[in-house]
Amino acid sequence: MIKSQVRACIERCVAVGCSQGYWPETAADAYVVEVPKREGQGDFSTNFALVSAGKMKAKPRDIATKLAALLATEPMFAKVEIAGPGFVNLFVHDSSWATVLAPIYQQDEAFGASSAGADRRVMVEFVSANPTGPLSVGHGRNAVLGDAIARVLAAAGYAVHREYYFNDAGRQMRVLGESTRARTMEMLGLAAEFPEDGYQGSYINDIARTLVAEQGKGLKDAPLEVFTSHARDAIFADIQATLTRIGIQFDSYFNERSLYEEGLIDRVVADLRAKGLVYEQEGATWFKSTEFGQEQDRVIIKSSGEPTYRLPDIAYHREKFARGFEWMINVFGSDHIATVPDVLAGVRALDLDSERITVVLYQFVTLLRGGKQVKMSTRKATFVTVDELVDEVGSDAMRFFFLMRKPDSQIEFDLDLAKKQSQENPVYYVQYAHARLCSIERQAREQGVQPGSLENAALLSLLQEPEELELLKSMAAYPELVAGAARDLAPHRLVFYLMELAGHFHSYYNKHKVLGDDVGLSQARLLLVGALRKVFRNGLVLIGLSAPERM
Repeated sequence: MIKSQVRACIERCVAVGCSQGYWPETAADAYVVEVPKREGQGDFSTNFALVSAGKMKAKPRDIATKLAALLATEPMFAKVEIAGPGFVNLFVHDSSWATVLAPIYQQDEAFGASSAGADRRVMVEFVSANPTGPLSVGHGRNAVLGDAIARVLAAAGYAVHREYYFNDAGRQMRVLGESTRARTMEMLGLAAEFPEDGYQGSYINDIARTLVAEQGKGLKDAPLEVFTSHARDAIFADIQATLTRIGIQFDSYFNERSLYEEGLIDRVVADLRAKGLVYEQEGATWFKSTEFGQEQDRVIIKSSGEPTYRLPDIAYHREKFARGFEWMINVFGSDHIATVPDVLAGVRALDLDSERITVVLYQFVTLLRGGKQVKMSTRKATFVTVDELVDEVGSDAMRFFFLMRKPDSQIEFDLDLAKKQSQENPVYYVQYAHARLCSIERQAREQGVQPGSLENAALLSLLQEPEELELLKSMAAYPELVAGAARDLAPHRLVFYLMELAGHFHSYYNKHKVLGDDVGLSQARLLLVGALRKVFRNGLVLIGLSAPERM
């Protein structure tokens, strides 16, 4: 890509400088090549002079002057400038930008993918919603964010494993069972006391109705586990169907109950106790988390004998390490912000490297309809489900809107905007760019106009309009953008990129004719159109959206 070509030029010049005694070979370590943030500072910039000056005890601008003189001999650069304390800014010849077209056509669907992750084993744990009700829009953001993170990591060459932590133990499952039993008894015409904090959604009635149809009055004296297990299985089947509907699959489901059945919970407590890191107080078992930087110790087993959520979470993470994952990524709602440090402290207490765990915390979603907030409450079941959201706006719009903000930013999801079939709607704006490019190619085929040859330098040199150069530069930046999004777990950057690329393309289309009287120019512009279509398609698919050919 262009940036790699620029770096090759710099490395060549640095090597020449070494041979001429300008700087030692060690001076070439750790410098960067980056795109300047401000317009007018060049297409690329390097801090080589600043980095090497410290090692040589020399003035950065003196080194920059020598490097700039060498770089000025490279035919790739139209201009080389020294800026600030010693940055060297590089301006690439306009004709060089069209060289990005060849790799786009050659790599096609693989354009943007890389081996940066070096097949490093990564687990992405996401969704992990308790099987106590349908997936709400909050779970939907988790699902889309986790899936997008997994997708960009895979594109960047990581060996990605997707896991759902199936939490079917603890108090919330007991409440689910009690809620289902109460509704079942009501349907059987029997007295039943609904739990004060029970689940009130209509889905509980549906589960109870199925139970009655299958087992009838025999349920009168059935143990709580019958109601709990039936509700759990029904709800989880519904969750899986929803996830499949929005194109999300998992490699494994980890059952929390197995942590108890296999003694992994007890083993954590025993190991912490052997290290002198737990103690008993007021009938509860406490973890000395203050020894690992926390402000106060934490209860891990209540006086009732029931573990707090921290304990199985610690055991689960130890199990992740045992499976050999080099990087473990958890996608959690912001309500986990207070508990994450406790779990990481537990991991460190077990002599495991907590630096291998990254937690992505996302803010919650506010739905707007007619400019007013849609009220939601999970316990009262007045929430909007993922299925209802997809029914209303479609999977593509849901995914796009969920990724339009950084994870730590709250989302105001405008339902009315998401349904608009106009360029006001950002997902429509981006997908319409792809459809418009497909339309141009169809028109070209109908007119018998074929794209030119990628090897025809004279033809490619016709792509010289400022808007064309802007599009070429944007496409050249795509592979590094994907690698950066994976490295920083920031799939929202792809959405920003696609919106910006769509803006550049729509402006170009409105100003310049692709198919005109000049056959050569039309052939050159068709090459540009084809490359743009591939980049849009790759970007949309990477975040789980469709790339429509007609709209």
